[in-house]
Amino acid sequence: MAIQSTGFSAAASPFCRPEEDPFLLLKSTLRSVEEILLRRRGLPLRRTWIEQPYGEEEITLLEEEVIPAIQQCLARVDELDEQLLAQQELMQRCELELQRQPLSAQKLQMA
Repeated sequence: MAIQSTGFSAAASPFCRPEEDPFLLLKSTLRSVEEILLRRRGLPLRRTWIEQPYGEEEITLLEEEVIPAIQQCLARVDELDEQLLAQQELMQRCELELQRQPLSAQKLQMA
């Protein structure tokens, strides 16, 4: 089962388990908060350790400041991922080319 990351699929990985990836957790948290705010539209939002629930003002701050900040963070993570993937692909192409070069040199020597 693949878990959708910040734009990339996080199927079985040799590097870490999906539950160990902090950005997958952040993405999941964002979706959960958005869903909760959507379902509880117009209702106070209870907190486990605060007697006073979040009212309209606090919910508006979540919608206008916190959610966009998380989205901006995830967008930046996507940019970093793309850069690293491009570097990784370039390194793989270079390694393949290096592997091919000795074979070509051997063929020339045999001729």
